[in-house]
Amino acid sequence: MREVDYGEVRVTEHRGHDDLLTAGLGLAGLAGAPLPFADPLAPTAEELRRRAIQTSWKGIADLGPLGGFGTVYGGVPDVPGREYEAFARIPGARAPHRVLLQLPDHFDKQKRCLVVTASSGSRGIYGAISLAGSWGLPRGCAVAYTDKGTGAGYFDYADNSGVALDGRRAKRGEAELEFQPPPAPPSAGIAVKQMNSGDNPEADWGRHVIQAAQFGLAMLDRAFPAEAPFTAQNTKIIATGLSNGGGAVLQAAGLDQEHFFAGVVALEPNVHVQDHGRAMYDYATEAAIWLPCALGSERFAAAPFARAPKGVLPPAWPSRCASLRAQGKLSGSTVAEQAEQAYQYLHIRGWTDEAMSTAASTTAFDLWRVIAAGYASSYLRRGATDMPCGFHYAAIDAKGLPGVVDPATRASWWADGSGIPPGNGIGLLGGTSVSADPTLIGSECLRALWTGDDPESQVLHASIAATAVKLPRNDLPLWVIHGASDGLLPTAFSSEPYVAWLREEGREPIYWKVPHAQHFDAFLALPGFGDQHVPLLPYGYAALDRLWAHLYEGATWPSEVPKPAAQPRGAGALERGMLGLP
Repeated sequence: MREVDYGEVRVTEHRGHDDLLTAGLGLAGLAGAPLPFADPLAPTAEELRRRAIQTSWKGIADLGPLGGFGTVYGGVPDVPGREYEAFARIPGARAPHRVLLQLPDHFDKQKRCLVVTASSGSRGIYGAISLAGSWGLPRGCAVAYTDKGTGAGYFDYADNSGVALDGRRAKRGEAELEFQPPPAPPSAGIAVKQMNSGDNPEADWGRHVIQAAQFGLAMLDRAFPAEAPFTAQNTKIIATGLSNGGGAVLQAAGLDQEHFFAGVVALEPNVHVQDHGRAMYDYATEAAIWLPCALGSERFAAAPFARAPKGVLPPAWPSRCASLRAQGKLSGSTVAEQAEQAYQYLHIRGWTDEAMSTAASTTAFDLWRVIAAGYASSYLRRGATDMPCGFHYAAIDAKGLPGVVDPATRASWWADGSGIPPGNGIGLLGGTSVSADPTLIGSECLRALWTGDDPESQVLHASIAATAVKLPRNDLPLWVIHGASDGLLPTAFSSEPYVAWLREEGREPIYWKVPHAQHFDAFLALPGFGDQHVPLLPYGYAALDRLWAHLYEGATWPSEVPKPAAQPRGAGALERGMLGLP
């Protein structure tokens, strides 16, 4: 890979009123409103980068006044330096993944350090800057990123445009695009790289991480020719990521049998072990059907988003109970009885009260169906015009109806998009019926792809099996951190089966199951979230600190570290003692 021609490598400098970590915004600017573009129809590459960094920070970290970022933990010091960016390709893949190296001016040549990371969720290239960048850049580490085949490089068939290397819109044929799907009529709508590339990128997330690290080493060679070559033998490569990025670094760890990585820290990973735990698609499609009813149980009355104003159930949830009863799946005669039966169904299948409680937000935002529809398309390698179960992505107007993309919104997609619509003027359409429970038909179709045994289901199962992690080498320092209240990637289905499997195979991972931590630190600024939970990022920083001490200061790598004794934040501001760090 070191000999691979990356094609165009875009090199930019970030000093003065700009920097690597915040694009010159500082903590107050990151937490503030999005900065306007001088020309909304044609934002510059610099403006798009600044907004992409801000969007990535706000989507992951709790930057609110009570959250403690920058005072209790973390920080965003000014870090001047350079960025190297390119498109890289996995052999056989149709679409590239974006790779980026951030090289601080104070890179420590005596303690050569390269942090490599992958974007959280389906985010773009800066999607892990609040973890890997925030921890690594101030220490003098270079930080290599991959978007792992995700990101908001949306292609709009209406004007045949996609996203160029610098983040700006470009027409097919005008520039190399982040994602360029096969030609289709303007009516084909919007194509999303992760969902419509035909690559099943999740199966290659580990390779994406390794390629990003190799790109980082190659760019270090370019930046410091007198110090070259930079290799895994003379440069410590630390892999870290959260959510899907956490799953990506664990995939990469399983591919490393030659001491490429010096250590791995994974937060709340979307990790799949074959024949252990449950695949995300399995429990997401189950949640899409059953949680709307189960959350009607009185045990969840105080959960954020589990009730509409004045304690009333959201109207869609009793409708779901009624649908399940009409199908004979529930027998209760009242909504309360039906909700309790739905709760018991999920409880038997491994869902904890903590996971279901925080999953009320995911359910209220309809994320289960959104995630399942997109991932089904990816697993089945479908394009924009033949997504499963009748789903498709299309431009929508302010009322959520199919319409025409606002040109200014389209121009900012790369910076503002989460990588998985709906949002930013794009809707997930189809998969509904005209009924009191319109989303059930699509959710049941997606569920049937998992439970069925027809050729389409077999393809989906094979694609999910290809995402399973392999066993890491025996001497790799590895630390897994997960919130006990995670309702999107419950520990019982992901981290715990993974850690148990490692221990069965003679490995000694460190595992922190953090009390009162859930999946979205950014949600802690929402009413009802911050007072019940603690952020997860400080535990990731603490684990990385321990890894640094082991690699550079001679500290012994422990086989076990006492679990954090975290306490809910309450109504006031976060204090250090509430984190319960050992």
